[in-house]
Amino acid sequence: MRVVIAGGGTGGHLYPGLALAEEILRRFPDTEVVFMGSEKGIEARVIPREGHPIKFIPSEGFVGKSVFSKVRSVLTLLKGLRLSYRYLEDIKPDIVVGSGGYVSVAPVVAARLLSIPSIIMEQNSVPGRANRLLSHIVRAICVTYPESMRYFPSEKVHLTGNPVREKVLHGNREAAYRIFSLKRDLFTVFIFGGSAGASSINKAMVEALQYLLDLRDNIQFLHQTGDKDYEFVKRAYRSYDYMGTVTPYIYQMPEAYAVADIVVSRAGATTLSEICAIGKASILIPYPYAAGNHQELNAGKLESLSAAIMIKNSELNGKRLSVEIRKLFKMPEFRDKMKRNARGFGRPDAVRKIVDIMESLSMFRTEKNDYKTSELREAGG
Repeated sequence: MRVVIAGGGTGGHLYPGLALAEEILRRFPDTEVVFMGSEKGIEARVIPREGHPIKFIPSEGFVGKSVFSKVRSVLTLLKGLRLSYRYLEDIKPDIVVGSGGYVSVAPVVAARLLSIPSIIMEQNSVPGRANRLLSHIVRAICVTYPESMRYFPSEKVHLTGNPVREKVLHGNREAAYRIFSLKRDLFTVFIFGGSAGASSINKAMVEALQYLLDLRDNIQFLHQTGDKDYEFVKRAYRSYDYMGTVTPYIYQMPEAYAVADIVVSRAGATTLSEICAIGKASILIPYPYAAGNHQELNAGKLESLSAAIMIKNSELNGKRLSVEIRKLFKMPEFRDKMKRNARGFGRPDAVRKIVDIMESLSMFRTEKNDYKTSELREAGG
């Protein structure tokens, strides 16, 4: 069997695709998995490290752009469609999966033109425009949140949860101490703002350091900054003489999660899925410009059930962040309760459900590439 997984741009769209690839290869070791993405996205450096082949296609955003940029994005889409069509003709996949992001549009459309079955994954509670459009030409839609089901054709949509990589569930804490040069007896705070970092989180964390000086002998930090703020953040930790590691990007995320006592991060769907699946106490700072404000909605839901602490980006500053870090450090019972509640929201079986649906789609293929939706839903759950 051959599978194409198309998507990326950010970790939130890439890592569910990687989780899917891992489960496909675990279940069907002889399968060939090929990724399609953008040379500008995170997938360009992550996928080769993971050992998968990747085909690059041009892609540009559309929403919120000027008229000139929208025209250019349409022309780029047509170029990407032509290239995707050629790639799919060569690869001859049994199924194409859109894991999200603008780069997934052209391959999914090309799959439809070639009568190759396709599915899309929607990570957010408020779907983006691309997936809403693609929902009319794919065979199945796998969603993370019940709230997003109403945006899609009811006969195609499946509530599966967001795929989490198996290795994230089994990160090696002992290996993490060596990889990140951390001490075993210190409380560890893991901070990251997504694959490209988040300046507001980086600045607030730097400011918070001065309010946590009395904990300096008991606490250490693992901080992914992104490229832009790396030097600035590294100098701040060094000037206050804190223990820990500052790095532009972390490839060993399973180990980073494993070593963390608490997580400080944005509230993207993939991050929340990972935090809940492994049961971590977290301080969530939603990205304020997310479509439909979905990050704040999702973080607020977890906070209302004592599964996370939320700080709105507009309310974020070093003092507030330090108060919440201190609270989680000083109150282990509260921290443990938060972990248990977060784990209750986890869906570690999401990736298995999606592969079940994929298998059903490819199994019900006829000579005319026709698929029976009612049978797919029965087989896919």
